[in-house]
Amino acid sequence: MRILFIGDIVGKPGRALVSDLLPGLRKSESIDVVLANADNLAHGRGATRGTVEEVLSCGVDLLTGGDHIFHYKAFENDIEDLPVLRAANYPGYTPGKGHTVLDLGKKGSLLVISLLGRTSFGGSSIYLNDPFRTVDEILEEFSSFDNLVSLVDFHAEATSEKNALGFYLDGRVTGVVGTHTHIPTCDIRVLPSGTMFVTDVGMTGNIDSVLGVKSDIILNLFLTARSQKFEWENTGAKAFRGVLLDTDSNQIKRLDF
Repeated sequence: MRILFIGDIVGKPGRALVSDLLPGLRKSESIDVVLANADNLAHGRGATRGTVEEVLSCGVDLLTGGDHIFHYKAFENDIEDLPVLRAANYPGYTPGKGHTVLDLGKKGSLLVISLLGRTSFGGSSIYLNDPFRTVDEILEEFSSFDNLVSLVDFHAEATSEKNALGFYLDGRVTGVVGTHTHIPTCDIRVLPSGTMFVTDVGMTGNIDSVLGVKSDIILNLFLTARSQKFEWENTGAKAFRGVLLDTDSNQIKRLDF
């Protein structure tokens, strides 16, 4: 099975890149399934039904969430019937679901789990359940499944927490990919017990910006120490950040454009 995971798609520039590049990539890289993080999909923060349907039409099969996934209140209803995961370690009454299994026919089945970190996030993260214990419970639920490929998107701020979860799940899942910080890390590797891992895939969107936000706004934030209204950059250079996981060869590589 060949799995493409696209890092945080940020706003209109990110969605445009997916539209331009993904159809060709699916063919040239013989990709079986495409996953992507949707935490910044709509106007740089959160997701909407329209933006989700836009990237689905380009060839994305399933989207994972993060700390902004419910930025738009209406999405609490929309998520119920869209192929979008919210973090599994949200409280149990949260709309949507935190994991799912995709049936890929002769290629097998893929368990996808979305998790949110708690270290260095602040805010409402104190109300999240423990991501380590949460993933234990999910894996126990599927322990009787044979030849099940499993991938975890860990949307977290701290590299230490992402690395810790990678080693915690090493040998227990097929892959762990980190999202949220928007900067791709250079530590792509296969961990000692066989789990494919990267601390952060990086963002897909405008890179003539500060993590997708207009640079002058972030400069004002640092220079004045006063809150700024974020505006997302739509002009300038863009980058597509993804990782390709091949479960037959147990190899993971970057697909950056």
